Amino acid sequence: MKALVTGGTSGLGFAMAAALATSGATVALTGRSGERASEVAAGLPGAIGIGLDVRDEASVEKAVDEAWERLGGVDMLVNNAGIGMRTVNPRFMTDPQGFWEVPADGFRAVIETNLTGYFLVAKSVTKRMLAAGGHGHIVNISMNHTTMRLPGFVPYGPSRAGSEALSRIMAADLRDTDIRVNLLLPGGGTHTGMIPSDAVPGGHALLESSVMGPPIVWLASGDAADVHDERIVAVEFDSWLRDRNSGR
Repeated sequence: MKALVTGGTSGLGFAMAAALATSGATVALTGRSGERASEVAAGLPGAIGIGLDVRDEASVEKAVDEAWERLGGVDMLVNNAGIGMRTVNPRFMTDPQGFWEVPADGFRAVIETNLTGYFLVAKSVTKRMLAAGGHGHIVNISMNHTTMRLPGFVPYGPSRAGSEALSRIMAADLRDTDIRVNLLLPGGGTHTGMIPSDAVPGGHALLESSVMGPPIVWLASGDAADVHDERIVAVEFDSWLRDRNSGR
């Protein structure tokens, strides 16, 4: 398995890149800083780091070309790169802003990263997958539906709602191919740096990013060859897999 993980230098992206690499996959992880991506990749078996700004189409094309060449193709794309509410309101957990208070530039930055970025990278990889025979797997990272509707969560909520709709349409467009598209989300707030630890409501512990490891490794395996247009919640993965294997 040859996997490209965007936003792989920290948080959920690093957890998934590490899980894939330690399971035997060859991984290219990306970050806006190519130097940082290479430093992080050096700590994982057989991994490489590539600079990529998902907002920039030229950067996307260059990075995907590099990943394709250095890995000898890409079997799996993990669309993960994103920025959170802290970029527009550092106090979003304790002092939420109304949507009318959100700076337009901040809104555009989140949408361009979390939604347009998913589109640009998936477009680039999918074209190459189709040209190479039409096989592959795309996993788009999402979040809980309730978070998409929380007061004070513009533009992060809309960006992730949009990327989830994008994923569903991608799956429909690719239904008659052997390229699979699925959604994966943690199932709760996680230790990624997007949520300040001192702002977590009482009684609500953050999940560890490693929760994403088992489902992403499984999705990279032959057991998931026919899994398409599913929405998998990492904290519920064991029960979801049991139900699937039992035919429920």
